[in-house]
Amino acid sequence: MSADGDAALIAAARRGDRAAFGRLVAAHQQAVRGFLRRAGGDASEADDLAQETFIAAWTRLDQFRGQASFRSWLCGIGWRKLQGARRTLQRSRARDGAYLRDVAPMNDDGLDPATRLTLTRAMEALPLDQRACVALCLGAGMSHGEAAAALELPQGTVKSHVARGRARLHAALGGNEGGGDV
Repeated sequence: MSADGDAALIAAARRGDRAAFGRLVAAHQQAVRGFLRRAGGDASEADDLAQETFIAAWTRLDQFRGQASFRSWLCGIGWRKLQGARRTLQRSRARDGAYLRDVAPMNDDGLDPATRLTLTRAMEALPLDQRACVALCLGAGMSHGEAAAALELPQGTVKSHVARGRARLHAALGGNEGGGDV
C-alpha cells in the first residue's frame, strides 16, 4: 500500500472508522508478523505479539506523526512488545530457578534425590500456568478456590490445570494417572 493510501486510512481510523483500521491491519500484518518471527524466532509468539502490536497501534493511533512509514511505526511497536516479552520470560525463569534452587530443596518430603530430580524436571516441563496451579494446590495445600483467587484465574481453569499437571507428573514418575498424590 502506498504512503498516500495509508495516510487516508489513518485519517479515517483516527475518526473512529474501524473498517479503515482493518484495512491497515490487512495491508501490514504479514510484514509485522514476518518481522517478529525473524526477530523472535517463535512463530506462535510472533503471531500473539503482532496482535498486541495492532491493538496498541489502534489505541495510540493519535501518536503516529508520519515521520516514518506506518509499517515502520508498527514494527517499532512490535519490537518493543517483543523486548517486553523477553524481559518477562527472563524474570519468570529467574524466579522459577530461584524457587527450585532455594525453596524446593528445603521441603522435607522424603523423596530420594533421583525422584526429586525427576519431579523437579517434570515440574519445569509443565506450562507456567499449569505449574503455578500444581504448586499452589498440590505443593502448598491450597484449595482450588484459594489458588484461583491468588492466580486470578477461574476456579474451573485451576481444577483443569491441576488435573492435567497431576497426570503429567504421575506419568513422569512412572505412575498411573489415578493413583495417589504427588
